Amino acid sequence: MYDPTRPVGPKIIAIANQKGGVGKTTTAINFASALAEIGQKVLVVDLDPQGNASTGLGLMPDDRNATTYDLLLDDFPLSDIICKTGQDNLFLVPSTTDLSSADIELIANEKRSYLLHDALRQTDMDQFGFDFILIDCPPSLNLLTVNAMVAAHSVLVPLQSEFFALEGLSQLMLTIREVRQSANPALRIEGVVLTMYDARNNLSQQVETDARDNLGDLVFKTVIPRNVRVSEAPSYAMPVLEYDTNSKGALAYRALAREFLGKNETMTAA
Repeated sequence: MYDPTRPVGPKIIAIANQKGGVGKTTTAINFASALAEIGQKVLVVDLDPQGNASTGLGLMPDDRNATTYDLLLDDFPLSDIICKTGQDNLFLVPSTTDLSSADIELIANEKRSYLLHDALRQTDMDQFGFDFILIDCPPSLNLLTVNAMVAAHSVLVPLQSEFFALEGLSQLMLTIREVRQSANPALRIEGVVLTMYDARNNLSQQVETDARDNLGDLVFKTVIPRNVRVSEAPSYAMPVLEYDTNSKGALAYRALAREFLGKNETMTAA
C-alpha cells in the first residue's frame, strides 16, 4: 500500500542530546543492533569525533580507512566508507578524532548545514537497501549536530533518569525548532527514551513521571535499565545483545526496537 508519509529511501534518525553521559552512543549501538537482529538493514553513521560508536561496533581506529570526515569534507562516495560489522544487517560509517576539526572547516562552506543531508542521498545509496540510518551525534549542539538534524527525518532523544535531566531538553528542542524553520520543515521528534533507569530509585521514578507528564506519548513505554552488562559491552567492542544476549539491557533494547517498529509500521509495511 502506498504511504505518502513514508520517506523515499531509508528513514534517517538523529540520536541526539547535547548533555554527555546520557546513554546516547550506547543507545545508537544497541538500538541499531536490535533492529538488525529482527531483520532490518541498518546503517550507523558515527558523527561523534570520539568515535565510540565505531569502537562499540567492533571497528578499531587503525581499521578506519575512510570516515565521516571524508564523507562530509572530501566528497567520498558512501561505497568507499561503509564498513560491515560483525552482525548481519548492521553497517557502519566510522569516525575518528579528525572529525573534531570539522566545525571550523565547515564554517567557510556555503552548504555547511546540508553536507550530511546530501551525502546520505547520493545516487549510489539505493544499492545498499537500508531500512534505517541512525546518526550518533556529538554531545553538543554544534554544526555536526545541525548537519544530522538537517539530514534526518526525525530525532530520537535518550534521556538519563537523573536529576536535571529535563532541563537540558529545552535547548535541544529549541535547536530542533530552529532547524525546522530554516532547513528541514519536516523534522519531527521520534521519541524520548529513558536510559539508566533504576526502578528501585525514587529519583528515576520521579524523572519518568515528570517526563511522561510533560512530553506525553513522545516518551517510549520501554525504559532502558541501568545494567552492568550494558556498561561492559563496549570494552569488548560489541553490542550488549551479542555480549550478553539475555541480560536486562539486551532485552530492553529489543523491546525498544519492537515498540519503535510498531509506531513506524506504516513505514515498514509493503
